[in-house]
Amino acid sequence: MSLYRDYYPDRGFSKTCHLDVGDGHRLFVAEAGRPDGAPVLFLHGGPGMGFSADAHRTFDPDHYRVILFDQRGAARSLPLGSLEANTTWDLVRDIEAIRAHLGIERWLVQGGSWGSTLALAYASAHPDRVSGLILRGIFLGTRQEDRWQYQEGAHAYLVEDWGRYLAPIPAAEHHDLLGAYHRRLMGEATPAAITAARALAIWASRTNVSERDLQEEALLSSDWLAPFVFAGSRIVVHYAVNGSFLDDEGGLLRKVRVLREHPVQIIHGSSDLACPLSSAQALAQALPQAGFSVLQGAPHSPRDPAVRDALIRASDAFREVG
Repeated sequence: MSLYRDYYPDRGFSKTCHLDVGDGHRLFVAEAGRPDGAPVLFLHGGPGMGFSADAHRTFDPDHYRVILFDQRGAARSLPLGSLEANTTWDLVRDIEAIRAHLGIERWLVQGGSWGSTLALAYASAHPDRVSGLILRGIFLGTRQEDRWQYQEGAHAYLVEDWGRYLAPIPAAEHHDLLGAYHRRLMGEATPAAITAARALAIWASRTNVSERDLQEEALLSSDWLAPFVFAGSRIVVHYAVNGSFLDDEGGLLRKVRVLREHPVQIIHGSSDLACPLSSAQALAQALPQAGFSVLQGAPHSPRDPAVRDALIRASDAFREVG
């Protein structure tokens, strides 16, 4: 018998819509759980990947009203892959637009990976609209963290997979891999560009898990998913080469000081290869009131049993306090 909690039952989405937020963007928004329940916002990672089918299932559907959305250009939002007016602060404004559209006064916010960055940016800008934060796989939006995942750091642990990531890029460009991928993904979705997008997506996927997920790699390589993989990888490098559109390197840690009276739970795997543990440690220092769970041996993926269990327990804890 597993010691880890399993997902709450999947009752599907009670509502979905495409919300016009301006700048030519229409966001796919979904609701799950109890319509009159305590509101919670889920922020997906990537950026550019959309929310997964199980994202709402770490929340008790008899207590929570769960709101999820695909960020600008991602997954089911339109237009797919658009970089027009697509920055961190545009997404922060979108969150406020969704909150106002749904008539929500304050909500609990959960975000993992890039979603933790966006959650912190939003909560710092609108602390009065946030009742608490659940943050997983901490990414603070710095160029140093992007270099760890995509240039130097994670590669030392995944040598064979690193070779596949390098394959679309000539050796002369290996000194700046994000720049090289950016140049290949800013144009049309040519066969060469799609090959590069797949290599980037598969590398990112590999840094999320303890062992290769061949089923997910096959899915990312499939023809039917190619437009979404191209769009997602394009958005990833758009944000990465622009320093996540934050004011300055490390500036997010200064902004979060306004959240020191908020309840916060930080969850991070000790074997996370996508986001270094040092980012979570820095955030915990900036928010001394936060609960901080380091999951020994756990990777980045929210689907990992230990990570999933920690997320469920965190949301249950917020349920108990209201």
